[in-house]
Amino acid sequence: MRKFSILIGAVLFAGLSVNAQQAPTTQYNANTKFEQMGTGLPTPNTFRTAAGAPGRDYWQQKADYDIKAELDDTNQSITGTEKITYTNNAPEELRYLWMQLDQNVFSKNSDGNITRQSGINPTSGSSFTALGNLTGANDKDYGYKIMAVKDAAGKDLRYTINGTMMRIDMPAPLAKGMSFVFQVDWKFNIIDLKSVGGRSGYELFPKDGNVLYEIAQWFPRMAVYDDVNGWQHKQFLGQGEFTLPFGDYKVALTVPNDMVLGATGELQNPKEVLTATQLKRLEQAKTSKTPVVIVTQAEAEAAEKGKPTGKKTWVYAAKNVRDFAFATSRKFIWDAMQVDVEGKKVWAMSLYPKEANPLWGQYSTRVVAHTLVNYSKRTIAYPYPVAYSVHGSVGGMEYPMMSFNGARPEADGTYSEGTKNFLILVIIHEVGHNFFPMIVNSDERQWSWMDEGLNSFLEGLTCLEWDRNFPATGIEPQYITSYMKIDADKQNPIMSSSDNIIPSTFGPNAYSKPATGLNILRETIMGRELFDYAFKEYARRWAFKHPTPADFFRTMEDASGVDLDWFWKGWFYGVEPADQAIANVEWYTIDTQDPTKIKAQAKTEADAKRETLSNIRNKTDIKQTVVEADSTMRDFYNSYDKFAVTDADKKKYEQYLSTLSADERKMVDEGKNFYVLSLKNKGGLVMPVIIRMEFEDGTFEDVRIPVELWRLNDKEVKKTLVTTKRVAKFKLDPYHEIPDIDTSDNTFPKEPEKPTRFQAFKQRGFGGGGSNPMQEARKNQPSGIQTSGEKK
Repeated sequence: MRKFSILIGAVLFAGLSVNAQQAPTTQYNANTKFEQMGTGLPTPNTFRTAAGAPGRDYWQQKADYDIKAELDDTNQSITGTEKITYTNNAPEELRYLWMQLDQNVFSKNSDGNITRQSGINPTSGSSFTALGNLTGANDKDYGYKIMAVKDAAGKDLRYTINGTMMRIDMPAPLAKGMSFVFQVDWKFNIIDLKSVGGRSGYELFPKDGNVLYEIAQWFPRMAVYDDVNGWQHKQFLGQGEFTLPFGDYKVALTVPNDMVLGATGELQNPKEVLTATQLKRLEQAKTSKTPVVIVTQAEAEAAEKGKPTGKKTWVYAAKNVRDFAFATSRKFIWDAMQVDVEGKKVWAMSLYPKEANPLWGQYSTRVVAHTLVNYSKRTIAYPYPVAYSVHGSVGGMEYPMMSFNGARPEADGTYSEGTKNFLILVIIHEVGHNFFPMIVNSDERQWSWMDEGLNSFLEGLTCLEWDRNFPATGIEPQYITSYMKIDADKQNPIMSSSDNIIPSTFGPNAYSKPATGLNILRETIMGRELFDYAFKEYARRWAFKHPTPADFFRTMEDASGVDLDWFWKGWFYGVEPADQAIANVEWYTIDTQDPTKIKAQAKTEADAKRETLSNIRNKTDIKQTVVEADSTMRDFYNSYDKFAVTDADKKKYEQYLSTLSADERKMVDEGKNFYVLSLKNKGGLVMPVIIRMEFEDGTFEDVRIPVELWRLNDKEVKKTLVTTKRVAKFKLDPYHEIPDIDTSDNTFPKEPEKPTRFQAFKQRGFGGGGSNPMQEARKNQPSGIQTSGEKK
């Protein structure tokens, strides 16, 4: 502890006089972390404003589909024809259209297959599936067979296939406000999910010989044409997903008549495809507080054992959606209930085979309902009539009103807590994708984080509202540190194109890090009220539109009034980690200039310094000194007490007090403690500073300092904290709000590291050690049977 004197109009710190408007205590270290992004973001225009909202001239295209398709359950293929009505709302005319042929990514000569990196690890080995993919054993005739492309009059249109894209040349330019109608006929073999893997396909159940289909990316779809990219026709390589225009769908799906089918949209012909019993159960489900089973497990098991007697066509219609998916199987159990979403009744439904029970019957539809309610209150009210959760081999994938989810119990019906938690989490995540990107329609091919990251953030909040003890680690800062501490050349900035993200870090990059960043914004940087309002405004502005990252960044700042450019630059554009440290703490108190206190303390300190080992021993070893024995050897200084308060001392003190105002006198008398903390930003990523002061009396106080503390020096700063109580320990980030990659230097005085544990054992004998195969073999042999090479 050091004392310092108060001077009139100035402050004296350890002998250094500085202006009362205290100047920075650290050397200026120029940095650009707090400079505005400026030209780093696209220039605002009449299509997209500087506030992050759609501009007065914002436009987007529309693609309507009328599809008729039939599923061949014997050969696992689909044949279809689609009529597309494409409306051009762009200010310029179009001479050609681009369509996405997503199934072509599975052909053996696709760019995605040819450029996929591969290797063999001799330690871990390789699965037969992986070897089959390398050797060509799994190669099948996958990909589209385009049989015809015609205009509305039936005339052939010229088209060119480029990998996973197809250009259609129109006979005349398509002007603004005009529509072009054309037809595409096609077929393809459905991929085997077990051998190929993917976002959709079929699963064969060998025990009963039946197949479960989860079908998506199944028809040629229009690519997006917008004001940002023009045509978004980047090749589909497998990792970067999709960007699609909105439109209205009418889809007729013909399948064997013993199959149950669910799809995007509302069923248009329920009386033609459902039994009277099923219709009655659906009616009951409208008012039930819990899921009602529409197709029971017993009925599904009976269907598994039978054979179809014909075909059945299910007709679905959907308005203002960007895609269409369906699932069908004779194995499906079907349950449903309606949930109130901000005054509107919405169907929550699940389709799953008996292999998913009892887990799915217990949780799936209830979790769907919970997700719709929770996401709606944080974004916009769910606008669609239904949301499905379907179980099959697809671990987790999303489409409008339709999600494919994994998590299957063991064969005996038991399951681990991890399996249960994954089921809840994956359903929330995939159903949540209805909002991002199915409604707030970001470009997944380019920006994975705009749907995965935002959705993972809401997933975490929704999991905690399902169960407050749910392990929602995907949004907590302390769980992203292992990723953030890896070498910079082994990770990508979040703002990386989807296909360019290192596959092994795709999860942290696109899901966990952006989700965690949003949680830090909400809890630590902006606060819940400002964040929630701005996030909801982003969803409101861009619902059923095509936002870009700049639109999100600008809206969050515009609606909250919080400058976040430093955060976008550090968290989204950079890979520096957060690593704060307390380098040192200096302790000061005000010198009261009271001679009674000053000299009493000086005497205490002087007496303490004299208590050396030598002086203690001399008290008994030296019987008598010369001065003690001979009084003539004494003078003034032998009786002078330099610690005694003199009249001159008192007079000087009284003169000093007379110069102070009442407030200044109070400041001197309060006896406050001034702690000067030297803080370091070792990681490079600037973050707010949260300091806990733990006092000697066992209480504590938290001090929260905004990130702008680092604006003049992003390497090291000093911060003075003033307290009445004496501090026993300082600690950074007591609530784990900052993803600090090294917390060993977050306390002062430094705490000892946790011990490394070791096992204690009885003394072992000589003769080596290690494993004993013979002993193990003997244990495993039946009694009386000799182990090879060993005498009985």
